[in-house]
Amino acid sequence: MPSTTTAEQKAALRARLRAEMGALTPEARRKSDDTLFARFLALPETAEAGTILLYHGMGAEPETARLLPVLWAAGKRVALPRCTGPGTMEARLAEEGRPLIRHRFGMLEPWEDAPRLEPEELDLILVPGLAFDRSGGRLGQGGGFYDRYLPRCTGVTAALCRVRFLLPEVPRAEHDQRVDLVVTEEAVFRPSKRAEPKGPAPRMSAAQQQLSPQPSLKWLPP
Repeated sequence: MPSTTTAEQKAALRARLRAEMGALTPEARRKSDDTLFARFLALPETAEAGTILLYHGMGAEPETARLLPVLWAAGKRVALPRCTGPGTMEARLAEEGRPLIRHRFGMLEPWEDAPRLEPEELDLILVPGLAFDRSGGRLGQGGGFYDRYLPRCTGVTAALCRVRFLLPEVPRAEHDQRVDLVVTEEAVFRPSKRAEPKGPAPRMSAAQQQLSPQPSLKWLPP
């Protein structure tokens, strides 16, 4: 269980970060997303992964739905989380051409009858968060979904983090899960290694340039 101090630190930090995220303009988010996605798609871990678990970005989070058509075009199996109860989730296959449904929390997820993938089947897991640090520390939304799910995964865990939300240190309780890779607009941090050099984002291939302001992603309201 987290200490009272840690819980209070997290609550205060979440409130501040949510306010800062809400102040980002659509243009700033779009520019940041383009760079983050280019770096993510250029990762050797992304190229080597056969099955990837994405998340559906909401609000000021990276608009990860834009990655779906690119990954499908590259022949990847792509899954999205589906909530199964308070603080619990599972990976369900997102199938090209099949609509997603909106959960009451606001994110899009596959239908209940979509194929379920075991945690061990996931080669690469993209983990959401409000903030990260260079050691892979993560501050989530507070629901505990990923902290419960990730210990069952054997694949690489990665995060997309806007550089302004890369903190010197994230408050961390014993149960909080770290990620293996932190991707920012400026660098890729691998906690066990030195960060990759700063520099311009890799050039996107023709397939990667399919990223568009209005992705070909369909969903059905509840």
